[in-house]
Amino acid sequence: MAKAMRFLAGMALSMGLALPVLAQEPAADTVVAVVNGTNITLGHMIVARESLPEQYKTLPNEVLFKGILDQLIQQTALEQSLADKITKAQTIQIENDRRGYLSNIALEAVVSTAVTDTALQAAYDARFKDAAPQTEYSAAHILVDSEEKANELKTQLDGGADFAELAKANSTDTGSGANGGDLGWFGLGMMVKPFEEAVVAAEIGKVAGPIKTDFGFHLILVNETRVAAQPTLDDLRDELASEIEQAAVEAYVKSLTDAATVEKPGEGIDPAVLSDLTLLDK
Repeated sequence: MAKAMRFLAGMALSMGLALPVLAQEPAADTVVAVVNGTNITLGHMIVARESLPEQYKTLPNEVLFKGILDQLIQQTALEQSLADKITKAQTIQIENDRRGYLSNIALEAVVSTAVTDTALQAAYDARFKDAAPQTEYSAAHILVDSEEKANELKTQLDGGADFAELAKANSTDTGSGANGGDLGWFGLGMMVKPFEEAVVAAEIGKVAGPIKTDFGFHLILVNETRVAAQPTLDDLRDELASEIEQAAVEAYVKSLTDAATVEKPGEGIDPAVLSDLTLLDK
């Protein structure tokens, strides 16, 4: 290539001609290929590369360049092959895709600026400002399929039988049964209502029940209670960030739609027509 360049330069000088610029600094608008008059630019290639999965971006540059350029050429040829064959439904889908893509871009700035340390702290403080201390319970249970069986086991427990051993031998909740009926620590809202109410009312160390739920009949032993530790800001960071983003998006969208001139001439249309695909052929 260097020899060819020197040869062309020599030829130009010997003929008294100015040597033309053979290359320019690459730019987004630099044309890299032309397919039946349609330009493919370096910008198209760069954006295509950015949309690739990360594992493909590690390929050698020359491999990526050729692969992306070939793909864009093929896609352009395929697009041109449709000419006027695109259906109304396909045209509408393209319009919807463009609308959705651009609406996401419009929200990116809103989302990127919504979550700040100040906003996170305010959301955290608001959630726990008036929150009462919550109680957690350490309990075990024996689950059986009949009240008669539950009462039989209750009689054995009242007579001094070991709760854990009876749970292992009789509980149909095989998960906790293998651990002597132990359910670990849990807070309110984690168990079905009748079970939860029985746990709250139970006397520590004394078997309660039988309690009927949709799962069967329970004998419940509350071992201990404690005040639940309040989660830290870091514990809830992702959850709070999601809530803040959602609120910011909703507020921004509302402000735009409230300020827009919106008319709805189609409100009187029968909603059932949404499933009428034949309308796309009319």
